Amino acid sequence: MEMHTREILITLGVACALLIIFVVHLEIRVRRLTRGGKAKNLDEAMSTMESDIKIIKQFKVEMIDHLANVEIRLGRSVQGVGTVRFNPFRGNGEGGSQSFASSFISEKGNGVVLSSLYSRDHVSIFSKPIKDFKSEYELTDEEKKSLVIAREIFSKK
Repeated sequence: MEMHTREILITLGVACALLIIFVVHLEIRVRRLTRGGKAKNLDEAMSTMESDIKIIKQFKVEMIDHLANVEIRLGRSVQGVGTVRFNPFRGNGEGGSQSFASSFISEKGNGVVLSSLYSRDHVSIFSKPIKDFKSEYELTDEEKKSLVIAREIFSKK
């Protein structure tokens, strides 16, 4: 009987040692979980985390709404710009390549084409609205080319 008692005591001692190691390990994990916060116990830490998660979820909802608004505004902004310089008076040498046509369009193809014709005597500036990459007014070759350049920006994205 004495022999069995000794084996039982050794087994109980090993079991107690393992339980102590397990409890210390759990204590370390709980301290890590509550570290950095003001919580004194696991319940307070969980409560703090729950409120933090609610704040993060609310922030996420607000951020999704904000980004949707930004996407709408961005779609209406100028995102494509194309400029072509040219000499409208090639035959007599007046003006040089000081004249230009510039297109400013949104990703939906809405915007404006500005043209400037330069000569020694005066400068003329023209503006033509663009909707869906087209204008209700006839575009010159240079204006069409500037519109193509501005539109190519979207194919490179």
